[in-house]
Amino acid sequence: MLLFDAHLDIALNAVDWNRDMRQEVDDLRAQERALNMTDPGRCGSTLSLPELRKAEIGVFLTTLLARQEKEVNHSFGWTTPETCYAMAHAHLAWYRAMERSGWLRMLKTREDLEKHVREWNSSSATTPLGFILTMEGADPMLTPDTVFEFYEHGLRAIGLTHYGANRYGGGTRCEVGLALNAIPLLKNISDLGMTVDVTHLSDVAFWQALDHFGGRIHASHQNSRRIAGWQRQFSDEQYQAVIQRDGVIGMAFDVIMMQHGYVRGVSKAEALIERAVDNIDIICQLSGNARHVGIGSDLDGGYGVEQTPADLNKISDLQRLTDLLSNRGYPDADIAAIMHGNWLRFFSEVLPSAAAK
Repeated sequence: MLLFDAHLDIALNAVDWNRDMRQEVDDLRAQERALNMTDPGRCGSTLSLPELRKAEIGVFLTTLLARQEKEVNHSFGWTTPETCYAMAHAHLAWYRAMERSGWLRMLKTREDLEKHVREWNSSSATTPLGFILTMEGADPMLTPDTVFEFYEHGLRAIGLTHYGANRYGGGTRCEVGLALNAIPLLKNISDLGMTVDVTHLSDVAFWQALDHFGGRIHASHQNSRRIAGWQRQFSDEQYQAVIQRDGVIGMAFDVIMMQHGYVRGVSKAEALIERAVDNIDIICQLSGNARHVGIGSDLDGGYGVEQTPADLNKISDLQRLTDLLSNRGYPDADIAAIMHGNWLRFFSEVLPSAAAK
C-alpha cells in the first residue's frame, strides 16, 4: 500500500552524514562498519532511496535541517544563523541534484501532488520518489522575511523550533515561549499559505503559536505522552487542539517516543511497531474518527536501528502496519487513510494551486 511519510531527514543523512543515499541500506551499514564508525546512528541506517521504494513510500516530507547551537558536540549543529542558512541551501542543492538524476521529484503545488500520485499508482517502479519540502527548526531564517526566499525554492511547511530554544522560540527540553521574531515570521507563513508544523514546540510556545497563527497546522512526528511520558510528546489537550484545527498528526518510530523511560545510549529498545497502533488508537478515540492520524516516521533522524522498535530493521517494515491495524479492527478505508489518505488530503488543501503560485 502507498505510504506517505510526513517526516524524513534525508538530506541530513546525505550531506551531514555523507551517505550515498542511492545505495542499499545493507551497503551503507557495511561501509560504516568498515570505517569503524561508533557515533550513535552509524552502522545502523534504516533507509535509503531504494529502500523507500521497497517500503512503497511514494510521497514524503523531507527536511532542511540546520540547528543553531551555542556548543556543537554532535554530528549536526551550527554556531551562527548564517551557517544554518548555508547548510539549508546545501540540503536544497542535494535535493535538486537528486531531481536532476531522476531519483526524486519536488511537489510544489496540489496539481504536482495529484499528478504524482496518479503516476505512482500506475507505475511505482519507475516513478521518481515524490517529496514536499519542509524545514525543521527555523534557524536558517536570517530574518522573518527569509521565508519568502525559501518559499520560492519550494518550501511548503515549517516548524519554528527543534531541540532547545532558538531565535524564534522554545523547543523540546525547554519551556521558553515564542520569541518576538516569531510573530512576523508566523504572519509571513500565513500570507504564503504554508502550514506550520507544531512538532518540537515547547508547551508554552505551542499554545502561543496557535494564538498567533490562524492558518493550517499539522504535527509531522508527534507521539502521545500516554505512551512516553515526557515533554517531547503531546498531551491529549494538544492533540485535541490539532484535531480541532483539522490537522493531521504523524506517528514517529524513534523508540525514545514509544517507550516510557527510555534513555538514549543506556536503555534497550523493547517497544514494538504495534506500540504505534496504540498511539493511533488514542488519536482516533480523541477525534472520534481516523481522519487526523498518519505516519511521520522520523527514521534515521540522527539515530539508527539501535533506537527503533525492537522489530523494526528497515523502513520497509512499516508496511506491517496494515496487518496490525486490520487485526485491531480498522476497516480498509481507515487503514488507507492512515497510511496515506489523510496526509494526501491535507496537503491537497494546503499546497497552492499552480495558477496561484
